[in-house]
Amino acid sequence: MNLAYDVFVNDPPPQEGFLPNGEPKRFSPMASTLIYGTEDAVLTDPGMTGEQARVLGDWVAARDRNVTDIFITHGHGDHFFAAGLLAERFGARVVAIAGTIAQMQGSVAARPLLWDKLYTGIPPTPVTAVTVPGNRFTLEGRDLVMVDAGHGDADDNSVLHVPDLGLVVAGDVIYNGVHMYLGQSAITGFGPWRDAIGAVAALGPRYIVTGHKNAGLDDDAKRTIGQTPDEAVTAANRYMDEVLHIAAL
Repeated sequence: MNLAYDVFVNDPPPQEGFLPNGEPKRFSPMASTLIYGTEDAVLTDPGMTGEQARVLGDWVAARDRNVTDIFITHGHGDHFFAAGLLAERFGARVVAIAGTIAQMQGSVAARPLLWDKLYTGIPPTPVTAVTVPGNRFTLEGRDLVMVDAGHGDADDNSVLHVPDLGLVVAGDVIYNGVHMYLGQSAITGFGPWRDAIGAVAALGPRYIVTGHKNAGLDDDAKRTIGQTPDEAVTAANRYMDEVLHIAAL
């Protein structure tokens, strides 16, 4: 039996305040990927809030597979704060590369100063993720490879390569039709991020699932790789509009 995958795009939690164009602030829509075979499955980046975990968990449960592992692409809280709830619900192991685990611990430490000031409904977030030998594990005998891509919208980003599917679950190294987070890269420069995009392209994927995506768009790898730099320009312009709006208040 061949592997397959499906994507669930969770509704973003609201934020306080408004954008310069009058729209209410909302977080970016979050995409989780379920890679599955006949009996077992692997879930990626399960989101942030308890409500997101409930909705995603119900979607996963309807697929009637045994979730063996939950993979975390990087340490931003919106990608893993709900992992504990889903790991407990499905009896799954949480896996990540070593650098991501260190970033996860940093995000947990920053919760009272950042995440909890912006969002409600975040569950307890102990970091239980473990590394696996060679950054490689299997799903029904097929290899799934955690690839250290370096800096995307944060340090220590990784992607999950599923060679049997021509699939890369790219986290926030690649974006798909939504505004990008540039806060950390504006300090370090965009050269390392371009290198990470190149590392994803070198895997030769046919499909890329991004950590944040417009649910109406497909997962075409060539398009998402090519459009990510353009989305960075759009996001940079939007950030500048917001800065000028705040300065004018």
